[in-house]
Amino acid sequence: MRHDDRANDPDKRVLRREILLARNRLTADDVRESATALADRALGLPELTHARTVAAYVSVGSEPGTIVLLDALRARGVRVLLPALLPDNDLDWGAYTGEGSLARVRHGGRMALLEPAGERLGPDAVTGADAVLLPGLAVDARGMRLGRGGGSYDRVLARLERAGAHPALVVLLYDTEVVERVPEEPHDRPVHAVVTPSGVRRFG
Repeated sequence: MRHDDRANDPDKRVLRREILLARNRLTADDVRESATALADRALGLPELTHARTVAAYVSVGSEPGTIVLLDALRARGVRVLLPALLPDNDLDWGAYTGEGSLARVRHGGRMALLEPAGERLGPDAVTGADAVLLPGLAVDARGMRLGRGGGSYDRVLARLERAGAHPALVVLLYDTEVVERVPEEPHDRPVHAVVTPSGVRRFG
C-alpha cells in the first residue's frame, strides 16, 4: 500500500460514514422529491442535451434517485447504459429499456443492486458514452469525487483514459454533499460537473 493511501484512508472512511448516516435519515418523500429536482437540473445540462449515449446507474436505498432521469433520457431517444458488477468489482454494461429491463442482484452480503437484465455489452462499452453519470458520496471545490470505496468507477475512469475517450463526467449528489475538500489519492480524477437538487456546479 502506498503511504498516501494510508494517510487518506481514515479521512475517507470518516467522511463516508458521516454522509451515509445523513442519507439514512432521509425519508422516502425526501428521496423522491430530490430525484425529481435532480432530473430537472440534469436534463438542462448541455452535456446531456446533446448526448446520444449516456452511461448511468440505478440508485438504491437513500442514494440520490436516478430512475426519473433515466426514463426522461430514454424518452428523448438517448441510449442509456447501466452497469453490472463483476466478481472483481469491475463493471460490465447493458442497455436500459425501462424499469422492466432491470433485475435485482445481490452480490455477497452487500445491498442488492438493480442491474440490466439483458445482453451484456462488455466493460469497454462505456468508452462509447458521450456522458458518464457517476455515483458518489461527496465532491469538493476542485471536482474531486468521494466514492464508496469499492474502486469500480476508478476502473471505469482508467478505462476511459486508456481508450482516449473524453465523455462528460457528472456526479449526482444532495446539496449538503458538495464539500470544501475531499481526501484524494494519485489515481483520483476530477469530474466536470456536479448536479444537486438545487443546481449545477461546474469545475475547470
